[in-house]
Amino acid sequence: MLKFALCDDNINILDKLEKMLESIFTKNNFDASVIFTANNTKDMLDFVSTNKVDVIMLDINLKSNKSGLQLAEAIRKFNKDAYLIFTTGHLEYIMYAYRFKTFDYLAKPITYDRLQETIIRLFEDVNGQPKRYIKIDNKNTIIDASEIQYIKRDGMKLIFHTPFRDYDAYSSFAKIQDTLPENYKRCHKSCIANLSQIKDVEPVSGIITFRDGSTCEIGPKYKSDLMEVLKDYGDFE
Repeated sequence: MLKFALCDDNINILDKLEKMLESIFTKNNFDASVIFTANNTKDMLDFVSTNKVDVIMLDINLKSNKSGLQLAEAIRKFNKDAYLIFTTGHLEYIMYAYRFKTFDYLAKPITYDRLQETIIRLFEDVNGQPKRYIKIDNKNTIIDASEIQYIKRDGMKLIFHTPFRDYDAYSSFAKIQDTLPENYKRCHKSCIANLSQIKDVEPVSGIITFRDGSTCEIGPKYKSDLMEVLKDYGDFE
C-alpha cells in the first residue's frame, strides 16, 4: 500500500484534496490511502520523520514559519525516496520545487482530472521500479519490497509477510522471481527470504528468524547457497 501525507494551511482545501484522492484510489483500484493530514509544518515534519510515508503532498505557500519548499528541504534530509508533489497558486515557485526531486506540481485550484492524471502517472512510475515496490496482483496491490520479511507459497497462493499484515495473491515464484530485488533468496521450496530483514540464522535447526520475530525454515537443498550469500549481510557463519 502507498501511504500519502498531505499538508495545506487551508483546512477546507485539505479536506477536499483528501476526499478526491480517496475517490481516485477507489475508482482506479489503487492500493493507497491518505494516512495523515496537517495544516502546519511542525505537525507534518513530526509525523513524516517518525512514520513511513511514500507520497507527500505539500502546499508551497504555507502560512507558517516554513514554506512548503523549506519543509521539503527538511524532509529530504531523512527521507530521500518519498514522492513529493507540490500544490500552489504561485507558479513562479515551481522552478525551485524541482530541487527536491519533485514528482509533479499541481496548480490551484486543483481539479479532479488533473489530480487523477498525476496519481495514475505516479502508479505507473512505481510499477516501473520493481526493485523498490512489488506489484503482487492485477488489482494494483503494491508492497514496499523493503517491508517484506519473506514470501511463502501456500497452495495456489503466495503469502507476502510484512510486520504489519500479510498479503496474498494467486501467483507463483516463477512469475514474481524477476520482479524481486537482488536481496531476495530462495531458502526453501516453499519460501523466499528477504536477506536484509534476517535477524538470526540457526543452520543446525534450519530456522531463519526475521526482524519482526517471524520465522521460516531452510531447506537442505538451499542451505549451502543461502549461507554463502548471507556472508554479505551479517555474521551468519
